[in-house]
Amino acid sequence: MRIEQISRRLHDLGAKTCHEQRVLRGWIQRRPLDAGRRPAEHFLPQSIRNALPELMAELDGLARLNAAHPGDDGSSRLLVDLADGQTVESVLLPRDGLCVSSQLGCAVGCVFCMTGKDGLLRQLGSAEIVAQVALARSMRRVTKVVFMGMGEPAHNIDNVIEAIEFLGTIGGIGHKNLVFSTVGDPRVFERLPQMTVKPALALSLHSSLPALREKLLPRAPRIAPAELVELGERYARATGYPIQYQWTLIEGVNDSEEEMEGIVRLLTGKYAIMNLIPYNAVPELDFRRPSWERAAELGRWLHRRGVLTKLRHSAGQDVDAGCGQLRARSIRIERRRPAHAQSPNDATAAPVAPAA
Repeated sequence: MRIEQISRRLHDLGAKTCHEQRVLRGWIQRRPLDAGRRPAEHFLPQSIRNALPELMAELDGLARLNAAHPGDDGSSRLLVDLADGQTVESVLLPRDGLCVSSQLGCAVGCVFCMTGKDGLLRQLGSAEIVAQVALARSMRRVTKVVFMGMGEPAHNIDNVIEAIEFLGTIGGIGHKNLVFSTVGDPRVFERLPQMTVKPALALSLHSSLPALREKLLPRAPRIAPAELVELGERYARATGYPIQYQWTLIEGVNDSEEEMEGIVRLLTGKYAIMNLIPYNAVPELDFRRPSWERAAELGRWLHRRGVLTKLRHSAGQDVDAGCGQLRARSIRIERRRPAHAQSPNDATAAPVAPAA
């Protein structure tokens, strides 16, 4: 479901813009419609009030909590049931943040990330993305939303943009506190500057060497690191927000002196922050995480060379909620007979992995 579909339904019920915003604000900000100086019965048309129980139940059913896995650092990995029985993961972050998913699976196939191991299963509608925020706000305060969960936001750009516009207006979240994370796609640099709500931008760099970056991100658009940084710099100067460059630091892969020199070459003089993120290990992959001391040494070296660098400790690593650890914990695969042999009730769904 998309936000525009909800708006259309409210419009068909006779809602004016003020009525629509009141209903949607109540949902996303978890505000009772009967609260305030003008309760619902004094404000909303009867046709909308009659439809509200069913509509709100449907909206809350877009993202339901299956299980919560609290981390020692105050984060929590949320296994979220979607209305069709599929699951995605969101992460409650320390300091009122939330990491949301924009796709079920991912097509980019970053070799160090678990999300894309099953490929892309389907897109999330804008309302399903927003519903993750509504769910999280039913649990605690959320003032920052990062699109760094499952999926590549650029591959679902229409739904992600609609969700960001909604969260930055009716959702009451500051524009700088909405972070669009991407491996880099020409559509991002075309579409984001046209938005009313302009999010902060995080670009997954991971290597300064074109050939190595292609190996690490095998199905990302073929944009050379230098070109990607130039595109990011234009957006940074247009919005006044520094670009957050993401670098998953993998021992023996992209932690060499050559790579550090490459970062300096690319980012010197740029309106940028380099986020060094030591690799979050998972049993299924053979990559190694560098020691914290080694990562800190690299961060200090970059600082001395004039690159603003932050060493990131991914939230929720103890509950598999860190960068690269999110995945579909259960998958439903639709199997259909050929069209000539299929009856209307022939679709079957088979769960192939247990929920965590």
